[in-house]
Amino acid sequence: MTISQDMLRAEVAQRIRAARPELAARLDLRTPDGLLAAQQEILLAAQDAKVSAICVLRGFDLPTWVRATCAFAGRVDPAAAVAWRQDFTRTVFLAGNPDNLRDRFTFGHVADDGSAAWQDPAPVGDSSTLRRLLKLFDGSAELPTRPPAVVRVLADRDPAGRAPVRRELYVATAGVTVADCLVHLNHLLVEAVLDGVVGPGDQLTVRQAPRLSGLAGPFAALRIANTPSRPDQLRAYAALTEEAHHA
Repeated sequence: MTISQDMLRAEVAQRIRAARPELAARLDLRTPDGLLAAQQEILLAAQDAKVSAICVLRGFDLPTWVRATCAFAGRVDPAAAVAWRQDFTRTVFLAGNPDNLRDRFTFGHVADDGSAAWQDPAPVGDSSTLRRLLKLFDGSAELPTRPPAVVRVLADRDPAGRAPVRRELYVATAGVTVADCLVHLNHLLVEAVLDGVVGPGDQLTVRQAPRLSGLAGPFAALRIANTPSRPDQLRAYAALTEEAHHA
C-alpha cells in the first residue's frame, strides 16, 4: 500500500471519527470538501483547547526525544488520556532547563539525560504559571539530517506477555523545521503508545527522508497534515511501519 492522497484522506477521516465523532456525524468525511471543513473546525477549536500537555525542552536530539516521548506517553493516566485525545493530544513545547524547574513544578516524566520534561495532560489553566514563565521553544531551524538510529523504547515497562517488535519510524525533512518535527512526531508517538501500537521493549529504527510519498506500507500509524502551500493537499510527515520482518 503506497501513500496516496486517497489513503491519506482515509487515515485523517478515521482519526477524526475516533476523536470527534460529532464532526463525522455532521460532515461527510468521505469528500475532500467535508474533510477540509472538519480540519478547519479542529484548527479553530485548538485555539481554545481544554486539555494539553506541556513539554519543557533544554535541547533537541531526535533519537533521545523519541525515546523520552514514548516513556512519557507510557505513563499517562488512561482517564486523562481520554480527554487529551479529544483535543488531539495537544502539547505545548517550551524552552527551559528542567533541572532548574523541579523545585517549583511537578513533571510526570523527565528524560534520562534531563533534556526534556513533561507535565501530564491536564486542563489548560493548570499550566498557566509555567507557560507565563517560559517562552515557546524556538524550533525555526530546519530539521538537521542525521543517519538512521535504533531506539529501544519503554524498556523499563512490564511487557505483560507482549513480545517486543521492530518497526521503522520515518520522518520527513523537506521544508520541515524542528518545531514541525516536534509537533508531528509528538502526535504520532504518543497516540501509538496510547493505542498499544508501540509497547515495552520495541525497537524503532528512526530514518529521515525528504518526503514519504514513495514509501510502501503497510503502516501501523501515520502523521498526516495539510501542505502549507496547498491546504487541499495532504502530506505524510511521519510514518510508523508494521512490524519489520528480518531473515
